[in-house]
Amino acid sequence: MPLANTTARQHARPLARPLARPLALARWLAVVAALIIAIVVVGGITRLTESGVSITEWNVVSGTLPPLTDAAWQAEFARYRATPQFIRINGPAGMTLATYKFIFFWEWVHRLLARGIGMVFALPLVWFWVRGAIPAGYKPRLVALLALGALQGAIGWWMVKSGISHDVKVSHFRLATHLLVALTTLAGVVWTALDLVGSAQVGRAQGQAPARLRPLAAATLAALVIQLVLGAWLAGLRAGVVAGAGWFAWDAWPLMQGRFWPEGIDWTKGALFAASHDPYLVHFLHRWWAWVVVVAMVVLARRVRSAGNRPASIALHSAFGTQVLLGIATVWSGVWLPIAVLHQATGALLVVATTWAAHAVGRRAA
Repeated sequence: MPLANTTARQHARPLARPLARPLALARWLAVVAALIIAIVVVGGITRLTESGVSITEWNVVSGTLPPLTDAAWQAEFARYRATPQFIRINGPAGMTLATYKFIFFWEWVHRLLARGIGMVFALPLVWFWVRGAIPAGYKPRLVALLALGALQGAIGWWMVKSGISHDVKVSHFRLATHLLVALTTLAGVVWTALDLVGSAQVGRAQGQAPARLRPLAAATLAALVIQLVLGAWLAGLRAGVVAGAGWFAWDAWPLMQGRFWPEGIDWTKGALFAASHDPYLVHFLHRWWAWVVVVAMVVLARRVRSAGNRPASIALHSAFGTQVLLGIATVWSGVWLPIAVLHQATGALLVVATTWAAHAVGRRAA
């Protein structure tokens, strides 16, 4: 009888033990990644429509709902009318409440989506944690990604404040920080999801380890980060237009003002200052550093294909090829909103494809 009880307990124990569910976590992280791409797109629309400083307060809970009465709208509009952007630009242009509601809408959607992403990440994380479904070694990484998302919210408000109190636009350095933290989070989510898929396919018991970041992949990602910073600076400096002139400075490619090297760069404060503040030079660097990134990605894609992951190689080629064409089209169109937004969306997809390729190389090495 005791032997029978012992045997019964041995058979029952595996059924009672919580099981890791790497594929379920990977699917959840894929949803989170899609939402991050969506918020990057909405953020691009917010920037291009000059909507970023339309909401002058950061109310995490009460800000979930837009103004619901005419009095509430008038109060929001009154706060916006005290900003430098309204005083110097939109006020003299005759902005009405209806126009203000348009830019308010995009900033509100941006913030609402950010809150949604936080909930979509945090609540399932708690559920998986309580159920014991998170594989060994992944809890610190997932908590770090959650913390990075929370930090992104604070950085977003830090960015907006620079446009409320100091200038007619947000700081291009803070804009770059905001974008890079979002894309870093996206890369971390994708990398972790791919590790989880690999864990499910092979199994930790058979020696499957997380992928490593190899030198070639790290160099390619570093080149891409530089390009993303230049793109954010270009957007923040309005480097596609001459401020206040009403015409586009560079609506041609590959030349700028009919020349390869643009005229008008201000070198008076040094080369480093010019490279980070002068719209002519920033635009030039963003155009031509892109080809350094392309070369690095071609080499990485070849390495990925030799590692046996042809889909990742195709995804990387497709992403950077489309991004280059959209960048040129953005210039030719005079920064037409739909094309410019597609350019930013494809930039996020390029981060995903590069992360996938880097993981493919690193997984083979591991």
